[in-house]
Amino acid sequence: MASGDLERGGGSNVKNRGNSYNQSSSSSYYVENNEKQWTSWLVPMFVVANVAVFVVVMYVNNCPRNNQGFEGGCVARFLGRLSFEPLKENPLFGPSSNTLEKLGALNWDKVVHGNQAWRLITCIWLHAGVIHLLANMLSLIFIGIRLEQQFGFIRVGLIYLLSGFGGSVLSSLFIQRSISVGASGALFGLLGAMLSELLTNWTIYTNKAAALITLMVIIVINLAVGILPHVDNFAHIGGFLTGFLLGFVLLLRPQFGWVGRKHLPAGARVTSKHKAYQYLFLVIAMVLLIVG
Repeated sequence: MASGDLERGGGSNVKNRGNSYNQSSSSSYYVENNEKQWTSWLVPMFVVANVAVFVVVMYVNNCPRNNQGFEGGCVARFLGRLSFEPLKENPLFGPSSNTLEKLGALNWDKVVHGNQAWRLITCIWLHAGVIHLLANMLSLIFIGIRLEQQFGFIRVGLIYLLSGFGGSVLSSLFIQRSISVGASGALFGLLGAMLSELLTNWTIYTNKAAALITLMVIIVINLAVGILPHVDNFAHIGGFLTGFLLGFVLLLRPQFGWVGRKHLPAGARVTSKHKAYQYLFLVIAMVLLIVG
């Protein structure tokens, strides 16, 4: 691992991958969002699972015993067998490429010729280093918890897992000479689902233009980062497209569309509790995805 991979890996051979209506004026009505707010527990469990998997990977990596002589020796040797590979091999403070590959990193040759299709799923739970892991998990918290509170764990869980799978499939088709790890495809799937949710539930947003522009800027910047070397943008695109399409099916809230509008007088203007500033959290998530 000679150079850092910002999205899906850590080195030169790892690709980083119920309404109520209150009349406020003769022509303006406020639509109160009384839909059920779910308790977010699945996203925190995903975070815990990713951290646990990383600890297991570092335990198996056992740098003090398996270090292959890279200059500088293991980093943070006081951690024992959990210490990190030398920075010349992995600058993201993580395991070696060999360990990642052994434990399920995406590898086109092994998937196609080795009948190891399970790598399309396992690679989503692996991360190239502490920096990669922290950035992705913070992004998952900022994006995923909001979605889970609004739509429940089943729909958000399906989008996350299927988007990660979709990102892995596209990545394996175009990245055939290096391994790939990371949850970035699944995270881009959540971003894609948020875009389709915004489009399908358009009537509930007070400042539609600001919400749409903010989300589009976030998506474009993140995809642009994928042009950088060693970043697996195919996983990003595959995850985003999968989540975008799933969002149209799984994140529908028709009670805020024609069901709500049919009760209003002609010419009434609908506003809601949803404000554009809520998308500030997406800006934070964007920064974390870029860093990670």
